[in-house]
Amino acid sequence: MIAGLLLSWYDASHRDLPWRRTSDPYRIWVSEIMLQQTRAQTVIPYYERFLKRFPTVQALAAASENDLLTLWSGLGYYSRARNLKRAAAAMVISGGFPRDFDAIRALPGVGDYTAAAIASIAFGLPHAVVDGNVLRVVARVENDAADITAARTRERFRAVAQKWLDPARPGAFNQALMELGATVCLPRNPLCLVCPLTAVCGARQSGATAQLPVKLRPREPVRIAATLLLVRRGGEVLLKQRSSSAKRMPGFWDLPGPEDLPWARVGKSCGEFRHSITHHRYTFHVYLASARSPGPGYGWFPTKLLAEIPLSTTARKALRRAGVPCI
Repeated sequence: MIAGLLLSWYDASHRDLPWRRTSDPYRIWVSEIMLQQTRAQTVIPYYERFLKRFPTVQALAAASENDLLTLWSGLGYYSRARNLKRAAAAMVISGGFPRDFDAIRALPGVGDYTAAAIASIAFGLPHAVVDGNVLRVVARVENDAADITAARTRERFRAVAQKWLDPARPGAFNQALMELGATVCLPRNPLCLVCPLTAVCGARQSGATAQLPVKLRPREPVRIAATLLLVRRGGEVLLKQRSSSAKRMPGFWDLPGPEDLPWARVGKSCGEFRHSITHHRYTFHVYLASARSPGPGYGWFPTKLLAEIPLSTTARKALRRAGVPCI
């Protein structure tokens, strides 16, 4: 019953997203990796540029890291891009895209959710997806107040979604369930009046919609203040490259901080901006400064070429705040 309601609603009113116009497992895989931790509307332009540059697994496997990271720059979670390249290289060696759940699950950067999405959408395999949107829908329909951060709850909810799954149309069912959570069964102010599952929703019937799902262990954000320096020389800016062994975004270029240029003469403020990484909440203050280049690991870049290098998101935000074009 739930599958029928969901699929009828999805067939009539789903969003037209570019990865929904293909059955090519390569393109579906790229979209699912990009959609990890990232909203669909943000992903669309990156997805289209990425596939224009790397239209096949072979093209991606042969990509330089600089080209790959430049195209990914601004999308965040950069290990996803490196895992794509690693997986593409493995596919070239093995002779093609894996076609069963376990083999897809074994690809670098692919977990249970992503493997289920690819397997069902690209190959019609009956594996239910479970992400935050799906957990929310299951909790409300089942009127279940269990803690969704607990592994046993997530596994039980996965079994519920698997029970609901239509084995004849698993890919469409999974996309319908995710679409419902993304556009109707919202965390706050859900659109219950237009929900196709209203008649079977336990939370709706009991008046508990706003209280579900339950998360018992929220993590307090860590607030951090930091400073970035904008050093210019004619039409160039000074950037610092992260080392290849850096834990985050190795190889990317950043604006330096005062700790990098202790001899710099700091001038007027260009403003500030906020940036979040997992549970860390940064407030970056940007200042104009003058300084000589400190040598290896740093470089002067013409502003017109900033779009051609892997530039960190914080550097992009700082440059925009200072009125320097970077894309």
